[in-house]
Amino acid sequence: MTPMPQWRTNTPFANLTDPALSSAISALDVALDAAVSDYDRYHVTKHDQQQTVPGATVEQMLQHMAGLSEQLRTLHAYVYQFVSTNSRDDVAQAKQSELRSRMVRLSQLSTRLTAWAGCLDVATLASQSSYIQTHRFMLEEAGRRALHQMSPEAEALASELNVSGGGAWSRFHSTVTSQLSVRYDERDQPMSAIRAMAYDADGESRRAAYDAEITAWKTQATPLAMALNAIKGEVNTLAKRRGYAQALDISLADNRMDRATLDAMLGAAHDAFPLFRRYLQAKARRLRAGTSLPWYDLFAPVAAESRSWSFSEASAFVVEQFSAYSPRMGAFAQRAISDGWIDAEPRHGKVDGAFCMGLQRDESRVLMNYKPSIGSIMTLAHELGHAYHNLNLAGQTPLNRDTPMTLAETASIFCETLAQNAALAHADANGKIEILESSLQRSTQVVVDITSRYLFESRVFEQRQSRELSADELCALMLQAQRETYGDGLAEATLHPYMWAVKGHYYSTGRSFYNYPYMFGQLFGQGLYALYLDNPSAFTSRYDTLLSSTGTADAATLARTMGIDITQRTFWEGSLAVIAEEVRQFEAVIDA
Repeated sequence: MTPMPQWRTNTPFANLTDPALSSAISALDVALDAAVSDYDRYHVTKHDQQQTVPGATVEQMLQHMAGLSEQLRTLHAYVYQFVSTNSRDDVAQAKQSELRSRMVRLSQLSTRLTAWAGCLDVATLASQSSYIQTHRFMLEEAGRRALHQMSPEAEALASELNVSGGGAWSRFHSTVTSQLSVRYDERDQPMSAIRAMAYDADGESRRAAYDAEITAWKTQATPLAMALNAIKGEVNTLAKRRGYAQALDISLADNRMDRATLDAMLGAAHDAFPLFRRYLQAKARRLRAGTSLPWYDLFAPVAAESRSWSFSEASAFVVEQFSAYSPRMGAFAQRAISDGWIDAEPRHGKVDGAFCMGLQRDESRVLMNYKPSIGSIMTLAHELGHAYHNLNLAGQTPLNRDTPMTLAETASIFCETLAQNAALAHADANGKIEILESSLQRSTQVVVDITSRYLFESRVFEQRQSRELSADELCALMLQAQRETYGDGLAEATLHPYMWAVKGHYYSTGRSFYNYPYMFGQLFGQGLYALYLDNPSAFTSRYDTLLSSTGTADAATLARTMGIDITQRTFWEGSLAVIAEEVRQFEAVIDA
């Protein structure tokens, strides 16, 4: 492969030892001290009855929180660039540790503001202040969250203990998995490289890499099981103390989504499982792998001569398709590529997978582990979609940029679909097979595999209420969830019992059920793309407005602005019907 980009880390600071970085952390401390002083002076905390507070005071407390959030966002993102690409960077790890104490202080202030909001007459205050009106949704949402808060002292303690509790176990998982070496082909390789072998054209190489991966995870199963038990136990305990019936209720509130919407979506997905099993069985026929597909062939290329895409070719293609949609989106993608916002090269010490994070103003940073396949082109389009979302949010105040994960996937899935359909329209017969298969790969992961992860996590939370679970029990729960979802689409003997160790999403106290929102995003994004096709000229500006508003309303309300009712199965079934057509086309090509 030709050299791939690593992101530039010389802005907004020259490097980790830049005196300006130390000065910025010191300035953050000063701002935190000032905010704590004012929060104490104005008794920003939980009260037993409604408080009469001048609008100017509320504005001042909101401005404290907005400024601190912006400062810490930039500092954390800057340092995390180094941590995520080299977990052995001791200087970066030390800086990140420095910032954790500041994050705890900000979290405590946020908790106090939430408790206070529950005691305010937000409607009256909003009628008297345009600044408060701008943040009315945020304050009303905070008021609802206040109903589930512990005492101020208990909330402060929980925030502090998370650093050495669930947060520490989360860092443990990230460090262990990023540094895990796997013996393969008579040499040690990073786990990210071994997992990338799932895309290799050679079947024996895929199987050997899968066997090596399973062996490696087995060596780390006990400590990772300890981490998972600790995190789920902490979340269960705090959920009970805060008056939630179960951890899922916290996730739904965080994602601004109700249970009716979740049930409608998961119900439609469950009924579509036979559709995805047909795709997997068709792929097995294509690969001559039997009647059911082995796990290690899930990402196997199926085109006779799958094209190898260099990163430069992939980025040029994405810019071209974004530009065809809108000059603004295309220019933004080119800016992200030209200005060094993307780190694409897989290497030792780098975390696996892909993500996008905001850095400052309208700037983002994208991490991916690029593979020379059509799938990585879609990943690039997906992550740049997140960055485009951040661009549209940049005009909002910091407190109105807080987007739940359900809606955070809106732009990424839309952009991914944009790139995929463009590639499909220009492909030859062999290319169409490759693109259809790549699309169905992703859809299967987002609908079927995500459901398996949801089922697994639900059962872990339930059983963890009674006792800790062993690594073997976690493996058994994972296999059960995979059997229920993949069914006879996959060969049972090759299922992956250690997916609970692979996915870092399970190892976060603040991101429980970091799974079903991906399905929401996929199907919601596809539904928006259908609206775009119906009326392209009227869509673009409405879409940008939607993206800029994802921090200011719940999911159902924002969907209604686009004429979508997400509480009904009809919408989700319509999005799944698009995938059904892809399966039909794929089967027709395979069986021709």
